[in-house]
Amino acid sequence: MRTDELIDALAAELRPVRGGAIQRRFAAVAAAGALAALVILLVWLGVRPDLDAAAGGRMFWMKASYTFALALAGFWASERLARPAGSGRKALIFGLAVLALFGGVAVVKALGVSPLERLLMLKGQSWSRCTLNILLLSLPMLGLSLWMLRRLAPTRPTAAGFAAGVFSGGVAATIYGLHCAETAMAFVGVWYTLGVLGCGVIGAAIGRWALRW
Repeated sequence: MRTDELIDALAAELRPVRGGAIQRRFAAVAAAGALAALVILLVWLGVRPDLDAAAGGRMFWMKASYTFALALAGFWASERLARPAGSGRKALIFGLAVLALFGGVAVVKALGVSPLERLLMLKGQSWSRCTLNILLLSLPMLGLSLWMLRRLAPTRPTAAGFAAGVFSGGVAATIYGLHCAETAMAFVGVWYTLGVLGCGVIGAAIGRWALRW
């Protein structure tokens, strides 16, 4: 078969792809990753005993909104970078704006108390395990996200891997909030953020070679 005949044969088998296909795939990954993180949390850590009361508090939802916004930034960047020559610049700007806004409010609140109170706010009761717990909860979704990216066409593997990590870490951190009773913005701004960004670093390191064509 000649080259032009082969091209014609391949082109004849093309089927139109519905709009939003990539977004739906990543939404499915988010649902599966959140479910996996929830199951692990229920079996391993359990939910906080005062969850019903906590869900009526402002900080519970502020914490969830922050981590969800980070997950949204990762989702946005992942679906952009999954395309050839895709750019995650707008998603990065959005993510940095979320970090700056939450971090700025946390700093203002921390500066309004004594140094001892500030230290207690920062450390809470679980600073030594918070970040690690988020990382562990994020691993199933990170694997799914990288697998999905392998099936698409990223041309910037390190950036795509980082985006997938932030996406996964943000979802895992949101689920982790069902267990964690910490309410100080300084605590969330440091240890939760480290968990999400740490997952991004892991994703970047794996994606650098796993997402190469």
